[in-house]
Amino acid sequence: MKILIVGIVASGKTTLAKKLSKLLGIKHYEIDSVVHDDVNNVKRSEKEQKKIFNEINREDNWIIEGTLRKHLFYLCNMADKIIYLDIPLNIRKRRIFTRFIKQLFGTEQSNYEVNLKMLKMMYKWTDDFEKNRSDFERQLFTYSDKIIIVDDLKLML
Repeated sequence: MKILIVGIVASGKTTLAKKLSKLLGIKHYEIDSVVHDDVNNVKRSEKEQKKIFNEINREDNWIIEGTLRKHLFYLCNMADKIIYLDIPLNIRKRRIFTRFIKQLFGTEQSNYEVNLKMLKMMYKWTDDFEKNRSDFERQLFTYSDKIIIVDDLKLML
C-alpha cells in the first residue's frame, strides 16, 4: 500500500503518518526531508527531489506525508490512497502556537530553528493556503478515486 498524506501546517500529517506507519508496519517519509537537505542546509533541486521520490516509489509500501507543493503533484499518481487532512483553520492556528511553545521549551522536537520568524512563516503559509485553497483542491480532486478527506483527525486516530 502506498499512502500519501497531505495537508497544510498543523493539520496532523506527521502524527497520522507515524501512527499508520507503526500500525501497518510501513516506513514513512516526510516531504520536507526530501525537499530540504538538512545535512548541507540547502534546498534540493526539483530534479534531485524527483529522483529521491522515485527511489522511494520502488518500495512496495510507503507512507509519504507533507504539504503538497505544486511541483510534487506527481506523488498523487504514485499513491494508492491519498489522505487529505482538511482540519478547520482555527484548530490549525491553535496547533501552530501550541507547537511553537512546546518546541521553544524543548518538550517537542523540531527539524527547524524555532523562532518568531518561523512562527510568522507558519501563519503566513496557513493564510496563503486558505487564499489558494480552491486551486489546490481543484488539482487534488482530479484524483478523487484515491482520496479520503478527513476534517476531524480524532476520527482517524
